[in-house]
Amino acid sequence: MKLVHAADIHLDSPLRGLERYEGAPVDQIRGATRRAVENLVDMCLLEGADLLLIAGDLYDGSWKDYNTGLFFASQMSRLRAADIPVIFVRGNHDAAAIQITRNLRLPDNVTELSTRRAETKVLGDIGVAVHGQGFANKAVTDDLAARYPDRIPGMFNVGLLHTCVEGREGHESYAPCKREALIQKGYEYWALGHVHTREVLNEEPWIVFPGNLQGRHARETGAKGATLVTVENGRVISAIHRPLDAVRWAVCEVDIGPAGSGHDVVDLARIKLQKCLEEADGRSVAARVIIEGTSRAHADLCQNPERWGHEVRVAAMEIGGEGVWVEKIKMRTRTPIDLEELGERDDAIGQLVRSIQAIKTDQDELSVLLGRLSDLKHKLPPELREAEDGIKLDSPEELSGMLEEVEQMLIPRLLQRGQER
Repeated sequence: MKLVHAADIHLDSPLRGLERYEGAPVDQIRGATRRAVENLVDMCLLEGADLLLIAGDLYDGSWKDYNTGLFFASQMSRLRAADIPVIFVRGNHDAAAIQITRNLRLPDNVTELSTRRAETKVLGDIGVAVHGQGFANKAVTDDLAARYPDRIPGMFNVGLLHTCVEGREGHESYAPCKREALIQKGYEYWALGHVHTREVLNEEPWIVFPGNLQGRHARETGAKGATLVTVENGRVISAIHRPLDAVRWAVCEVDIGPAGSGHDVVDLARIKLQKCLEEADGRSVAARVIIEGTSRAHADLCQNPERWGHEVRVAAMEIGGEGVWVEKIKMRTRTPIDLEELGERDDAIGQLVRSIQAIKTDQDELSVLLGRLSDLKHKLPPELREAEDGIKLDSPEELSGMLEEVEQMLIPRLLQRGQER
């Protein structure tokens, strides 16, 4: 018997951080969750799966229109034609949906377990009992698993649950429970959802987070997909991760230490992007490029960061056309210039270096400066305050880091201009 365990599909989720530029395959990236669902159904058909389990967050909140539901229904109809049943529970994102998302009837091979109480769906023809309960609202803080029914003797018992299990970094503490309590329930397999990184919490019984089906931003890197569970004589023989993502997210770190110019930096970035594409196994790649290190090329990058950013994007197009998309470029480079030595100079640049260094290391000075900048902070548009790499003026530590960036960019440019004169 074969079961397929998926979770956190977030169908038609608006992918974050999409920067439009000429040649960027934005529409291709936006359609990634749908193509991942198609890949999931393809795998179920190819493997001859006996059951598909979806452990919550099928959707990403309310639909904009019925097309999201119609697409999912069409894919489930493909499984219906092959007599493959589907059982799912609602997660926190599903529960946040408004009425439009709840009303569309799905094909009759799809069963949603109750949100009011834990219940069991018995599939007698394959000897499986699926126990579960969905989220009635988006912030369930009760231990739902504690109320799951007892195992049914003679059946392969599955617990279907959207949960954080004792807390997971970066995820809300919804439907918390303990690993030991899940083990004691006596089920043969726990199909979990909510955590977007694949994790096997236990074997015998198997307790598995499959991770999300498709990465949606640069913090969800690597192969995403579902777990293929093979069962023989009532025991799990294997639980294998199957990559199903349509677009592979990657963080491409480029150390520019050997670079002597902006052109050298682009060449180094090209090599790294090529490696990311090769590791994606034929998929498109969405790459966040982090250019870092201490190098003589730092001055070139500071002089015209926009130009060199676009040079990196051109290199990505040369490598893979629309198959490589640069989501964002972060410059974290440092000048090889000895700033301490510069600070000893008796001129305007020396005075500037000393002033920045003094403020960076003085908590009182930083606090005073923060106070003076507070009015400016409230005047900034939301996209500059709230973005992942937006302007942060919330603590002395953040301000000190910002001054460090200013120092690394400003001093080399001033020195270069002085030499040009």
